[in-house]
Amino acid sequence: MMTPEELLTTTRTVRKRLDLERPVPLDLVKHCIQVALQAPSGSNTQRWQWLVVTDAGQRAALGEIYRRACHEYLESPNAAGKLFADDPARAQVQQRVGDSVAYLADRMGDVPVLVVPCLETPSSELPAGNQAGLWASLLPAVWNYMLAARSVTLGTAWTTLHLKYEQEAAEVLELPKNVHQAALIPTAFYTGDTFKPAARQPLEEVLHLDRW
Repeated sequence: MMTPEELLTTTRTVRKRLDLERPVPLDLVKHCIQVALQAPSGSNTQRWQWLVVTDAGQRAALGEIYRRACHEYLESPNAAGKLFADDPARAQVQQRVGDSVAYLADRMGDVPVLVVPCLETPSSELPAGNQAGLWASLLPAVWNYMLAARSVTLGTAWTTLHLKYEQEAAEVLELPKNVHQAALIPTAFYTGDTFKPAARQPLEEVLHLDRW
């Protein structure tokens, strides 16, 4: 059993180490979503909805949308592998991230389970105003899902690249117009268990007390 700190600091994005051959029991995914539902929800509205995609045809269709969007992203100047080019140490890390993004781009449709967390709203239009509050009623639950998955030896990755073609994905999933996608979470057993805390900026560089 991992301690809470171990769980929080070793739940990493998994791309190259997703096991594409090993089936994932649906009950295990349901368990993780059940844990996810304990996250906070603004005004206790609980407007979250979860699509779990296991059908090979559906996964392939979503995978193709993701592949197209991802390759366009990889060619852009904002791609992960092109960032911090003036910092040799950090650039090396970014290039590894870029390589893993490219790897998953061509294999998303082969991942055994694709989870699409969604937000259901009263109408087809997202309300104006506090978008942070709106999405904050779903995104903590998505992170809860990923933590729960890690605790039962499943790997995940949080990606939103497919939302460049959000309507196409919505049609594949047959979503009502008032249901909005937040992310695409590939889910599979992982190969090798050597996850560790990632290198991050020193706390002193990001912490502000009372004022900026």
